[in-house]
Amino acid sequence: MDYKYIEMLLERYWACDTSLEEEEILRAFFSQKDVPSSLKAYKDLFVYEHEAQKTERLGDDFDQKMLDMIADEKPAKARTVSLKAKLMPLFRAAAVVAIILTLGNAMQMATDQRDNSAASHIPAASSNKGASVAVVKSDSMKLDTLQKTGVVQPGGIVK
Repeated sequence: MDYKYIEMLLERYWACDTSLEEEEILRAFFSQKDVPSSLKAYKDLFVYEHEAQKTERLGDDFDQKMLDMIADEKPAKARTVSLKAKLMPLFRAAAVVAIILTLGNAMQMATDQRDNSAASHIPAASSNKGASVAVVKSDSMKLDTLQKTGVVQPGGIVK
């Protein structure tokens, strides 16, 4: 049997050019039990809509159930929000900033103490006069001050 008309209707259906009557013809054709194997791929598309209409129907009391559900709703109460609740995100942000600053200061103090303890372990420079002074090369400000007062000569030698 030649199914040229059905194939032509399918092409028009995919191009969205079919009328409602032509779509009904396609539904009726694919509702049959004997559909050619070349067109079986399209059967589910047209049969699904027809079968869904048979199985899925709303009951007669659906409207009444919906109206009852809407009528049972209680009005929403306004909720008061305290000032503390409004400012809570600000408090949390301030706490995070305080923690970060505290940790940063603690790390800075730890590195300063490590530098100071390293300076105390440097052996002192000796001189013929018997006096010795420990000089840290990284602490140039103290060295400059001692040189200006005349206590230490350039190179770390004590007068």
